[in-house]
Amino acid sequence: MLKITRADGTAEKQVLETMRSRSMEVDRKVTASVAQIVEEVRTGGDRALRDCTLRFDGQCPDCFEVEREQIIGSLASADPDFVSSLLKAMENISTFHRHQVQQSFVDTQTSGVIMGQRVRGLERVGLYVPGGTASYPSSVLMNCIPAKIAEVGEVVMVTPPRKDGTANPDILTAAAVAGVDRVFLLGGAQAVAALAYGTETVPRVDKIVGPGNIYVATAKKLLYGTVDIDMVAGPSEILIAADETANPVWLAADMMSQAEHDELASSILLTTSERIAQETLDELERQLPGLSRAQVIRQSLETYGAIILCRNEQEMIELANQIAPEHMEVATANPLEYIGRIDNVGSLFLGQYAPEPLGDYYAGPNHVLPTSGTARFFSPLGVDSFLKKSSFLYYTKEALAQARDDIVRIAEREQLTAHANSIQVRF
Repeated sequence: MLKITRADGTAEKQVLETMRSRSMEVDRKVTASVAQIVEEVRTGGDRALRDCTLRFDGQCPDCFEVEREQIIGSLASADPDFVSSLLKAMENISTFHRHQVQQSFVDTQTSGVIMGQRVRGLERVGLYVPGGTASYPSSVLMNCIPAKIAEVGEVVMVTPPRKDGTANPDILTAAAVAGVDRVFLLGGAQAVAALAYGTETVPRVDKIVGPGNIYVATAKKLLYGTVDIDMVAGPSEILIAADETANPVWLAADMMSQAEHDELASSILLTTSERIAQETLDELERQLPGLSRAQVIRQSLETYGAIILCRNEQEMIELANQIAPEHMEVATANPLEYIGRIDNVGSLFLGQYAPEPLGDYYAGPNHVLPTSGTARFFSPLGVDSFLKKSSFLYYTKEALAQARDDIVRIAEREQLTAHANSIQVRF
C-alpha cells in the first residue's frame, strides 16, 4: 500500500514532486482532438453537435433541450428523502454564499468629482454537469446557487445523455431544486464549444463552470478568452494534518474518501506522531477491502498517496503551504489555530468532526476548489465568480483643471502626446 516517509528536507520533496506530476501537460493527441471538435461545432452548429453526440455517446436525443415541464416534473418522481436532503443542503449553501454578495458604490467628493463601481451578475452562464458514471447532483447546487445569488440572468446547464438518450434523473432533480433555467442533453468538448459559440439551439454564454473529464477541461482551456471559465481543474486531492490526538480509523477513512474519486487523486497525511502514522497505515489495509471502489482507491494511494512523518507542527504547516491543497483537514488538539496559519488552501476542514465529504455535499462553502497547487493564487467558486464590475467617473471643468498638469506630465513621460493633447485641448 503505502510506506511512511520521514521528513528530512529531501524525502518529503520527492513525494511532493510525484504528486505534482499528476498535473503535467495534456497529451497533444487530446488537445488536437478537442481542437477539431471545437472547430466542428463552431462552423457546423447543431449538425456538428448531432454528429459528435452520436460519435461519442452512441445515441442522440431527438431534441437537445429538456422541456421545462420535465425538469419540474422530475421532483414528483424523485425520492422524497433525496429531495429533502438537497433542499437542506441548498439552504446551507445559500446562507454561506449570501455573505459574499458585493455592492456597487458611489464616491462623491467636494470638488464635484463623482466616481464609483457598478456590480452586476453576468447575463448568461453555462453549467457543465457530468451525467454518466460520475454523476454529481451536488455539483448542480454548488455551481447554480452562487450564480442565482449573483443575479445571473440565465443559467444554462449541459449534461450528457444516458445510453437511452435521456437525462440522468438525479441531475434533473437537482436542477429543479437549484433553479436552473434551461437544460440541454449534451456532453464532452462539443457541449463546451456549443456554450462558448452558441448554435441554432444552444444559447451562447458568458462563462462556463463545472467539472468534467480531460476532454471537457481541455475544451474549457482552449476556449478561455472566447468565454470565461471557472478554472482548469486537475485531479482531486486531500491533505490531512494530524497530531497524537487524532483517530487513525477516521484518518484512513478520510484518505480513502478522496482516493475513490480517481486513480489520479492524491491523499496525503502529515503527522507528528509515529504511532498515528503506523496505525493509519494499518487501518487503510483493514478498511479497504469493504469498499465498492477498492481497486481505484488502492491504485490512487499506491501511486499518489503518502504518509509523511514530520519533525514538528511547524514543519507540517510549512509543507501544507507548499502543497497548497484543494482540501485540507486538521485533526489536532487545537484545530482553530490553523485558520491564520494555512495561507494556501482551497477549503479548510477543522477538527475531527468536519470530514471533507461534509463540504462536498452539505455544509455551505463551495466544493468547486483550486487543485494542483493553484490555491496559491486561485479561490473557490463563489458569488464573485459570476459578477462583472465596471467603474464610472465624472469630473467638473474645475476638477480637471486641477489635475491637468499632472496628467500631461505623466502622458508626455510615456511619449503619448495624443493623451496629453486630449487634456490640453479642453483648456
